[in-house]
Order: sequence, then structure tokens, then C-alpha cells
Amino acid sequence: MDKALYIAMTGARATLQAQGTVSHNLANADTAGFKAALANTEAFPVRGAGHASRTAAMHIDQGFNALAGAQQVTGNPLDVSLQADRWLAVQSPDGGEAYTRAGNLSLTPNGQLVTGGGHPLVDDQGNPVTLPPHQALEIGQDGTISIVPLGEGADTMAMVGRLRVVEATPDRLARGLDGLMRNTDPQRPLAQAAGPVMATGALEQSNVDAAGALVQMIQLQRQFEMQVKVISRGDDNAQAANSLLRLGG
Repeated sequence: MDKALYIAMTGARATLQAQGTVSHNLANADTAGFKAALANTEAFPVRGAGHASRTAAMHIDQGFNALAGAQQVTGNPLDVSLQADRWLAVQSPDGGEAYTRAGNLSLTPNGQLVTGGGHPLVDDQGNPVTLPPHQALEIGQDGTISIVPLGEGADTMAMVGRLRVVEATPDRLARGLDGLMRNTDPQRPLAQAAGPVMATGALEQSNVDAAGALVQMIQLQRQFEMQVKVISRGDDNAQAANSLLRLGG
């Protein structure tokens, strides 16, 4: 009976954690560049005294879905859509370097270029990108930033920097609690990507399948209810067995 209760309890816990992952994905179904989190359940033998007969169900993080999201043409010069395995480098809240595919950029009142989440973008030298006053701005396919300074002719473009865009496969990145990706091997810095790395005037949407996630939530809810019923039946059986033992004594 102990085995049934324990297995059902660990299964219910893993199901609740999986529901949290799916809920997080659904909450970001409209977040530009968001990559759906992946989760799974793994059997985990319980160590300890006695016969090794108990196995727990453990929720594991399997990273993220690297498939590209749908492309939306916006015409906004501050919207960029990155090519496969290309990531914008930003300054994380702790001052380090992190990565995102959220291309909905904006300028702060003091001219700093930031993501939609407010994270400062950095240039190919690792410095936050701050632009001088200008009357026009253009981001090239290679990440170069050019502006028409105030007071100049409309045809006078001046390059003022280049965005740091790295090339990284999914196995080189892990998502942090702040939603930003980080290098899984700090001893091997990610290199600046060469050649065309993005398209401007377009946005990559979230790759979350909202309909599929809703179906998954329903399945997880039913699975959790089943596991709770197993726990309840196991507890009832244990109480009945204890009652019989007391009567027999």
C-alpha cells in the first residue's frame, strides 16, 4: 500500500509542476520571440534501507522548443526578426550578458536601445547601445545601426554601431528565471555571428501552440485527478487494514 501511495503522490507532484510549465507557455503565447518550455517526467528510484522497490516520478526540465515562430511584417524600423540560431545579446539585471530572440526593440528617452522587456542591447564591443539624437534610423541585416543625425541632409547616413548577435544552438543555452537565455558553458564564450543575421520591419512571434497547450492542460488536470483518487483509495485501504488489525488484537 505504501508503494501505491508514494507513487501516486510523486506523480501528482510532477503533474502539478508540468501544469506550471504549460501555464507559463500559455501566458507567453503573445510574447515576441518566446520559445516554449519543454517538460517531461522521469522515473527516479528511491534510495534507502530495505528492498529497492519504490520509484518516484520526477518532473524534469527539457529545455525549450527551438522552432521558429510565425513571422509578422510590421514595417517598424525597430522591429527585427532573427535568423535560425541567432540571438540578440542584452545586459541582464545582474550586469552579465544574456540572450533573447525578442526583436520588438524601442528607444528610451535618453536614447538607449532596449528590448520590449526593458533589457539594454549591447554592441559588438559589449557596451550598452545608446544613440545620439537623430531624425532617421536603420538597422541593417548584419546588425549595423545607421542614423541620419539631426541637422544633416536626409540622404546622409552615419553608422554608429553594430548589435551583438551571437550564433548558438539550443544545447548551448539555458533559460534563467528572468526569461533570458544564458551560455551553459561560460568558459566558451559565444561568438559574434557573421553575415546577414536578421530581417528588419518584421517580428518573430511566440512558437507556443496555444490550442495544443490548452488540450495538454486538460489532460494534465484529468491525470492529476486520477492520481488524487489513487491516493484517496490507498488511504482508505490503509485505514481499513489498521481497523482490522486492532479488532484482531
